[in-house]
Amino acid sequence: MTVLIIEDEAPAFRRLQKVLEEINSEIKIVEVIDTVEDTVKWLNSNSHPDLLFMDIQLSDGLSFEIFESVKISKPIIFTTAFDEYMLRAFKVSSIDYLLKPIKKDDLAKSLQKYEEMKKSFGEGTALPDINALISKIRLDDKKYKSRFLVRKGEELISIETDSIAYFQSRNGVVHLFGTKGNTYLVDFNLDELAQQLDPVKFYRANRQFLIAYDAIKKTHRYHKGKLLVEMERPADEPITISSEKAAEFKQWLGN
Repeated sequence: MTVLIIEDEAPAFRRLQKVLEEINSEIKIVEVIDTVEDTVKWLNSNSHPDLLFMDIQLSDGLSFEIFESVKISKPIIFTTAFDEYMLRAFKVSSIDYLLKPIKKDDLAKSLQKYEEMKKSFGEGTALPDINALISKIRLDDKKYKSRFLVRKGEELISIETDSIAYFQSRNGVVHLFGTKGNTYLVDFNLDELAQQLDPVKFYRANRQFLIAYDAIKKTHRYHKGKLLVEMERPADEPITISSEKAAEFKQWLGN
């Protein structure tokens, strides 16, 4: 069996090499590559090995970028420090993954899975859609903020996102309004906050407000197709959804 290892951490490579040799001394490592750029060049210039071990985070980017330049039809085992929940998409695929530090038993199971896959390939079964899986991973592995560090005088306070009712921008300054009546200044604008918060839980209502789903009391029809949102903690000015965003907002409420 020929193997290509794509890994930018020397200790991780040495660990993988050692365990591979312990499991199967006939495995041949044809090359070890540590960047996206060099991997693309190598794969475009050489016959692809039987199996690829691929770290997700390389020194010059994510290994997912390799698939944008090279068509890979060989099985891949990803190695990563990500936790199992974030990689659940691999559970239902023929591609496997290993969590660092790599354990011998886990690697042995992955190689056994490869052998089972190889039998299927001999019968003409195609590999799963790698790009589709990568798209799924890119969505699943994004981490949203679970708390914010805010200031109250000289004191620093950690606020859980579940206790936030809404954010409001006033004259370029953003305030965090908590569900328990507390209010703090934050060091982010609403655009930055929208990128950091889970879009299932928070919605950018308009230029002034970013609101939490759990803090919405009720929604009313407003004039000219707009919607008026009433929060459990009342805001000092109406929170309205434009007629252009009304359908999107209602869909968000329903999801």
